[in-house]
Amino acid sequence: MIKIGNRKISLNSKPLIVAEIGINHFGSLKLAKKIVDNIKKCGAEAVKVQIHIPNEEMSEEAKKIKPGNSNKNIFSIIKENSLNLDEELKLKHYIEKKNLIYIATPFSFAAANWLNKNNIKIFKIGSGECNNLPLIKYISKFKKPMIVSTGMNSIKSISKTVKVLNKRRIPHVLLHCVNLYPVKYNLIRLNRILQYKKKFPKSIIGYSDHSIGNGIPIAAMGLGAKLIEKHFVITKKRKGPDVICSMDKEELKELLVVSKQIHASLESTKDIIK
Repeated sequence: MIKIGNRKISLNSKPLIVAEIGINHFGSLKLAKKIVDNIKKCGAEAVKVQIHIPNEEMSEEAKKIKPGNSNKNIFSIIKENSLNLDEELKLKHYIEKKNLIYIATPFSFAAANWLNKNNIKIFKIGSGECNNLPLIKYISKFKKPMIVSTGMNSIKSISKTVKVLNKRRIPHVLLHCVNLYPVKYNLIRLNRILQYKKKFPKSIIGYSDHSIGNGIPIAAMGLGAKLIEKHFVITKKRKGPDVICSMDKEELKELLVVSKQIHASLESTKDIIK
């Protein structure tokens, strides 16, 4: 079980829906706060951000690499669409003032240190760092829960990370994830949630979604996913690398309602009812 304030994440808990801001604020603190306001109005519980310190997390080679969802190189995308650390701290305080759970992804030792210094309650490890064992071991020293996305990783590489977390007694959630933006449905392999549940019995299993619409995250909850993470935008009319696979306000509201319905439908194990 993981406990963040009064919110528990366990095999018996209602699924936690995490609205991921990511870089959908395009480097604007004002827009980031507006996104948080909309997430709160929808009735969500948790917001996730990314803490980027470009020169700490990327090499010079990153300036030559273009991801599949943009024509710019990854270094430029991150640098142009990130908040500075002063702005990130203001955003953290703003999220917590709204009584929302603050979750953040560090991509470097420096970002992890900064988050720990500023009293983060739970770390999110992105898919790209899932097999970064030096970073996993380093963050484990803080003795705080982790959410770990597993995109681009095999069962073998995930097992090494889980071994570290279990050995150090770090409560954690493993998120099945496919790092395509958007991902085609035939590549999602949602049954990996069942594989994870069998292979990693000490882990809570969830799903990080990059598909279009709510069909797949809803199905994931039906398979037992206890945490759903999906990018969020106020409007899909704006262009950006993650916009196409993000949810808007109506889709977030739907996910929140359905998460309660699915939890209620799976909660009882009685053989027969009156």
